[in-house]
Amino acid sequence: MTLIQKEIMHHILSVRFVALLLMCLLLIPLTFSISYRKYNQSLTDYQESVNRARAEAKENPPDAQHPNIEVSKLFLKPTPLSVFANGLEEVLPTHLGMTRNGIRTGSPALAQAPLAYVLGNLDFLFIVGTVFSLLALLFTFDAVAGEREAGTLRINLSNSLPRDVFLWSKLIGGYIVFVVPFLVSFLLGLLILVGQGFPLGEFGVAAPVFGLMLISLLYIAVFFTMGVLISTCLDNAKTALIVAFTFWVLAVLIAPRGAFVIAKLVAPTRTQQTIYMEKTALRNNLAKEKQGQLNKKILEVFGTKLAITPETEKTLNEIRKPINEEFRLKFQNQANKIDKDYQREKDRQEQMGEMLSRLVPTSSLIYSAINLTQTGKLKRDLYFQTGERYYKQLDDSYFSEISDDAMAQVQQIMDRQMNNLSEAEEIPPPPSLTEPDLSETLRRSAVDVLLLGFFALAFTVVAFLKFFRSDI
Repeated sequence: MTLIQKEIMHHILSVRFVALLLMCLLLIPLTFSISYRKYNQSLTDYQESVNRARAEAKENPPDAQHPNIEVSKLFLKPTPLSVFANGLEEVLPTHLGMTRNGIRTGSPALAQAPLAYVLGNLDFLFIVGTVFSLLALLFTFDAVAGEREAGTLRINLSNSLPRDVFLWSKLIGGYIVFVVPFLVSFLLGLLILVGQGFPLGEFGVAAPVFGLMLISLLYIAVFFTMGVLISTCLDNAKTALIVAFTFWVLAVLIAPRGAFVIAKLVAPTRTQQTIYMEKTALRNNLAKEKQGQLNKKILEVFGTKLAITPETEKTLNEIRKPINEEFRLKFQNQANKIDKDYQREKDRQEQMGEMLSRLVPTSSLIYSAINLTQTGKLKRDLYFQTGERYYKQLDDSYFSEISDDAMAQVQQIMDRQMNNLSEAEEIPPPPSLTEPDLSETLRRSAVDVLLLGFFALAFTVVAFLKFFRSDI
């Protein structure tokens, strides 16, 4: 306890503690407040987009005969937990448009502010992953090397002081000094959020926030133990600082991004626009083939003379129905194959990038944090799966009734006018987008939490082994 108190006082009286305290009290509450205002603006934009889409569909029903017209839109609702981590929410399309050629993705939210995207996001995840990881290394780079360089380490260990007790005091005392300002500023930021209307009282919000705090503390512990390890391995404090900064650059700035660069080179994929153009070309080719087969069949039945009578229309419908169904299924099967191949390419590239990026602790923090805040892969997959289910519903109940045959199109328009029906009344409304289940979120985050614990334990064990074998 004496050594821990000494370590605490040593850090409290240093300039580093003053810098840490100021950063905590300024960055975290301010970031929370700004992020919550940004969320409120995103929520307002979402509600206005939904209302505008409904009003436009009611006043001007979309022409579903055109295969590229969006007859309905599924909008992405922002989550309040994006206050802590933007994650993928800003790069996901604002809506999924339903067309006969497939699902078209709307522009992402970042399309309105590309310059801000270049400069980077300032949220809680960035502060913990980048700022506090560097501060943790700055707190510990001279924990052992500094005392060895000053000669106090030899004096301390000349007494009946076990080496493990000395090293534990360094870790525990420094970690306490570091996390207390962090926790105080985190709680202060939550109070500010609650004052602005943040729904922290809901279990589905409070549980992920608590989990995010615990993961942040574990991540800080990883860099604390890494700093002590570096300080144990080197005799000079300046050299230890350079090595610690180099490790931080590699672990925080380069490795997470470099992993996906390597994945793109090893497992390249086509673009979303390319896939959409492939399906458009497929529909056009099948439409020409279907029209040719339909004309041939009509010529066989009616010859060169065709008079429009009720009996003729009935016969034409009987001719069209099996041909339309045949080509609809053919397009659906080939389009599904294109989508599956593209999804397989993307999944392979993403899995490779994830696997490589998890070699450093920063990636584990990011993946677990965006899962907890519902702005990660789970939210993205749920969004696109809901869009696919909605498209299948439209395809079965609405798109399948639309024909590319010119005569059939004229007849459908006349039927709608005679029956006073609008396109909007026939289109099923988009389903509501549900939030990811908390248990599934925790399950997906378990691997990254275990990896963070492994890094902290491994760095601690290596630091102790190195310190026990050092000649002092």
